[in-house]
Amino acid sequence: MYLYGGIEASGTRFACAVAEQPDEIIEKASFPTTMPQETLMRSIEFFERFPLKALGIASFGPLDVNPSSPTYGYIMETPKPGWARTDLLGTLRRALNVPLALDTDANAAALAEYFYGAGRGADSLVYLTVGTGINCGVFVRGQFINHPEVGHMFIRRHPKDKFPGHCPYHADCLEGMASGPALNGRWGTQDQLAREHSALEIEAYYLAQAVSTIRYLLAPKLVILGGGVMHWAQQALPVIRQEVLKLFNGYISNLRTLEAVERFVILPALGDNAGICGALELGMRSFWSTSNYGY
Repeated sequence: MYLYGGIEASGTRFACAVAEQPDEIIEKASFPTTMPQETLMRSIEFFERFPLKALGIASFGPLDVNPSSPTYGYIMETPKPGWARTDLLGTLRRALNVPLALDTDANAAALAEYFYGAGRGADSLVYLTVGTGINCGVFVRGQFINHPEVGHMFIRRHPKDKFPGHCPYHADCLEGMASGPALNGRWGTQDQLAREHSALEIEAYYLAQAVSTIRYLLAPKLVILGGGVMHWAQQALPVIRQEVLKLFNGYISNLRTLEAVERFVILPALGDNAGICGALELGMRSFWSTSNYGY
């Protein structure tokens, strides 16, 4: 029996899992993302109980994913307090001594949905994760094509929205206006959000701009909306689709009806397990690529 480990590292929580197959998790643990030393030690303690063959890591960023870089595997200049310049990959490698693979949280979720979820049968997809930050993974014909910083695209401000923006670098970019901290900065808790009639309208307005821009730039067959904010914003999905249809305005020939847009903008089939499933897939691939058997 071969066991693989996976970590889904977000700015809010770390999820750790062990599985024989990425979509069949044996054991899972989740805990808050505190300071790096404490959080990584809790992850290491979880995995030390298992005879792992490899570990995959799906992390928030910005993340250095260039293997030839001296800071490969580091979380770079993140606004998450205490985490800038954290050697994520190196710390885990030294402690666990198994083959490791690392990618962004959005890329890992895209990978999982492509092979095990809503993307099966599609030749291309984008997974847009909306949570503490906003990022996307772009998967085409079995491989990632880049690591776009979609969260920092510039967007039109909603006419009713006076919020200055949360992003410490750009203020009112997509992440600054539509991420979890941006929602909390305007309306507080999700209970309060539910009482704000304008909240869904404003969030849908920004996410629809992201979806339409992604379609114009990358032409994926699917855009999957995931991440913690989508737990609340699922009820905004019909509004997002209507706004996407309005933004296309008949320009995209195969997306001229609401029914077509409903097939194009979807939720993850794997739900909250997309990221951790993708991390496990990365780990499994890492093992087979370094073994004598190939992948």
